[in-house]
Amino acid sequence: MTSDSFKAIQQQHRILSQQLHHHSYRYHTLDQPEITDAEYDQLFKKLLDIERQHPELITTESPSQRVGSSPLSGFIPADHATPMLSLENAFNESDLRDFDARVKRFLSTTEDLEYLCEPKLDGVAVALTYEQGKLIRGATRGNGITGEDITQNIRTIGAIPLQLQNDYPQQLEVRGEIYMELDAFRKLNLQRREEGGATFANPRNLTAGSLRQLDPKLTASRPLTISCYGIGNISGEMPKTHQQLLESLSRWGFKVNLSIVQTAKNMETVISRYAELQRIRETLPYEIDGMVIKVNSIALQQELGAKSRTPRWAIAAKFPARQEQTILESVRLQVGRTGAVTPVANLRPVTVSGVTVSSASLHNWDEIDRLDVRIGDTVIVERAGDVIPDIVRVVAEKRTGDEKPISEPSFCPACDSILVRETDEVVPRCQNLDCPARLKESLKHFCSREAMDIEGLGDRQIDQLLRLKLVSSIADLYRLRREDLFQFERMGERLADKLLQAIAASKQRPLENFIYALGIRHVGKHLAKVIVHHFNSLEKLAAATTDELLELHEIGPQVSDSLVHFFAAENNRNLLQELHELGIDPQKEERISGDKFQGKIFVFTGSLERFSRKEGTALVEAQGGRASGSVSKKTDYVVAGSEAGSKLTKAEQLGITILSENDFLELIGQG
Repeated sequence: MTSDSFKAIQQQHRILSQQLHHHSYRYHTLDQPEITDAEYDQLFKKLLDIERQHPELITTESPSQRVGSSPLSGFIPADHATPMLSLENAFNESDLRDFDARVKRFLSTTEDLEYLCEPKLDGVAVALTYEQGKLIRGATRGNGITGEDITQNIRTIGAIPLQLQNDYPQQLEVRGEIYMELDAFRKLNLQRREEGGATFANPRNLTAGSLRQLDPKLTASRPLTISCYGIGNISGEMPKTHQQLLESLSRWGFKVNLSIVQTAKNMETVISRYAELQRIRETLPYEIDGMVIKVNSIALQQELGAKSRTPRWAIAAKFPARQEQTILESVRLQVGRTGAVTPVANLRPVTVSGVTVSSASLHNWDEIDRLDVRIGDTVIVERAGDVIPDIVRVVAEKRTGDEKPISEPSFCPACDSILVRETDEVVPRCQNLDCPARLKESLKHFCSREAMDIEGLGDRQIDQLLRLKLVSSIADLYRLRREDLFQFERMGERLADKLLQAIAASKQRPLENFIYALGIRHVGKHLAKVIVHHFNSLEKLAAATTDELLELHEIGPQVSDSLVHFFAAENNRNLLQELHELGIDPQKEERISGDKFQGKIFVFTGSLERFSRKEGTALVEAQGGRASGSVSKKTDYVVAGSEAGSKLTKAEQLGITILSENDFLELIGQG
């Protein structure tokens, strides 16, 4: 290769890297993507192709390093240039007024002080060190003086810039909170349940565990993000206020929670903001457990200084706990469609955050051992992050000695087959393909809205299908006759015809929904869409090799092995052939697309009558836009139906354009 041709490749690599960093910043930090996921994937593939041929071009700042590097043997200590202090806690208005009085007393003033109010995210604190604008280290808080170097894992998080922008300081250490949004957490748990895997207790535990993985590729597979809130060290002049500090961080390319951070002219305003934040807590897209109050002036912060473990200029106002005590009365076993057997605690009903809770996930027997929980125990139950509550801990001092251990089962509760627990699994599995519980869960998944969308085939109807022995596989759904359905309780001609029509209509579902409906382990809705975009047809996917699957940057060895094994299994090939003969011939959906809403963000709220949120989202995405579940300064339009609540109020406060359903349809050209 000539010198000139290599320089051209270097230039192409540099331009691709700049483009990918720019689009990652637009997507992860600003929530304002300029290109589609598919276009991003194409740019990323070009970069990987160059680096595969010229590995000498790979640097620590390359976008390719987001996917994770080689596994680590362990974490090394990382000393903080400035200690990462804890915050003193306040639990009520009186505590906040006492804090205000202490600050004024220390400063020898009676004048009102301006404070900054930030939501206290329930995540993991980290310190990010940059030199000449490049990320050189990421570390956990640890004991405040020394943490752990988790740089390789930090690099995989898209919202953390590898290269700063816009007149950044030459040396900088930024403090932030890494967390996982609730929608992402719920989707991950739902996918794991569907795959028969163990679910996670709450977003914070999952975040902490993800950051301490020795294999960065596993960290890269988790949907983590960050909110930056401060500076530990900086070369050059500090901003004059903490508000300006946050604005500077945002300008340099960091994700900052500016849309919800507010200044307060005095402590009474702080208290009002604390009450308001507590009121809207449940509407936020992430977990918070309080509000952080900081003296806004940096000069006053420096004058106030710190005590041994906490700064004098900040305090954390905690929210009331969403936990209650109750009794674990018994344990029932659930069998998933992959045969995974998981334990669920039956609880003495208790009200937690206004909701009556009578059951809680125990996840798996490793978690049962960790909690040392037994039947009859008094336990602390928490509603946080997921629909299913969790047992946080056992109140051991209330034990009477009559509590019974929860043994891992040896036989399937549905079919009595022997359970097998593989060495790399956290739950035992039923190996019987004809297990009625497995079939029931497979049918439920296959008929669900995001899969084949067979309306009218819910839990009760599927139970009757199994009880009457009308189905023994998914394919049997398409063999049902009118007279079969008349055996159902309260099934008339009209309902039977409607159900048969829904089954027939499902034969035309798009390929991505069909692949998701098959229930292939580790393949959720998003990955099904990624796979279809690349392979276009079921035949091409079924013939794909492991190497071909691994070319997709969102697919790792676990997913590729699962897909190859699924399509290699004789019973699965027979099932697909049966479905084909019954008229199920799914095709890739060709979407009519445009760029009318390129880079625009829509939020749908309230009760919509002319279209569903799902339909509205599809219309927006078809024109290059994006639908979000929460309102922020980045939102361009809020489409409000009747009974719209806090999202509409926030949109009005932020001056965001509000559309009625008719306005939206007119805007999109369907009015």
